[in-house]
Amino acid sequence: MGGFNDEKGKVGYSNGPYRVMQVVLREKFAGKGSKHFREIEELCNEQYPEGYRLHMFAQSIANSSGFGGGNRAVCNLVFERMV
Repeated sequence: MGGFNDEKGKVGYSNGPYRVMQVVLREKFAGKGSKHFREIEELCNEQYPEGYRLHMFAQSIANSSGFGGGNRAVCNLVFERMV
């Protein structure tokens, strides 16, 4: 999970039936396009061997006008334990 660029994200590694993760992704000031799809895919693939599959994914975008600019995507992922 070291590839995420805003802290380490908020990750719940419980052993319950659901595992909830929140990741904040920040776009660069200059340039377009995102390479975060690969990072999210890797996160999902890390959960599978532990017995979890992606149950729900929600994303919202927040614009930043401060120094450094860029948009932020807040991704909420809910993983469900496979039985």
